[in-house]
Amino acid sequence: MPRVLTIEDDAVTAQEIVAELSSHGLEVEWADNGREGLAKAIAGGYDLITLDRMLPEVDGLTIVTTLRTLKIATPILMISALSDVDERVRGLRAGGDDYLTKPFASDEMAARVEVLLRRNSVPLAQTRLQVADLELDLISHEAKRGEQTLNLLPTEYKLLEFLMRHAGQVITRMMIFEEVWGYHFDPGTNLIDVHIGRLRKKIDAAGQTPLIRTVRGSGYAIAEPV
Repeated sequence: MPRVLTIEDDAVTAQEIVAELSSHGLEVEWADNGREGLAKAIAGGYDLITLDRMLPEVDGLTIVTTLRTLKIATPILMISALSDVDERVRGLRAGGDDYLTKPFASDEMAARVEVLLRRNSVPLAQTRLQVADLELDLISHEAKRGEQTLNLLPTEYKLLEFLMRHAGQVITRMMIFEEVWGYHFDPGTNLIDVHIGRLRKKIDAAGQTPLIRTVRGSGYAIAEPV
């Protein structure tokens, strides 16, 4: 049974998380402050950590940074009332694997936990990414949708790889700009929209179930068809 550590100082929120994850067959342990949570996380034995951003004694960002500095790779779902894009980017760059803003729907939180647990079961020596029937070979840089080989330009490949490495997550335009192009987001350009459009034409060809979706006001996501 997968073990989850929930680090959350608000008792009501913590009880909601524990109840929801327990109903999905997970064993959940709760720490109500950052110092205790960090100690438990360092001691190990957990398959995933849900982590509040704002905590007494030791804040969530410090916990993430400390764990990653210690080479502890336990997947971390950060949960916070801080919803600004810059705050989400800070959390992810510090080492968080996903970021969920409060208030949140319990079933969405459980789904994100499920995705992170599933992804963590993949061997570290990963050479292939897959979403539905879309496959990306990380060694040969070959992309295929079903039996059809896709002819991707270098930037399209980098964009697709970034989306697939974060399958099921909403990726902001700022994150795409910094990862794929290496510079800060310019709200006045449609560069990302153009490349996403080209990628869609190659991946989501006529008659195939679309995999790339636009999340209005947030960014893009690639995921298994519902």
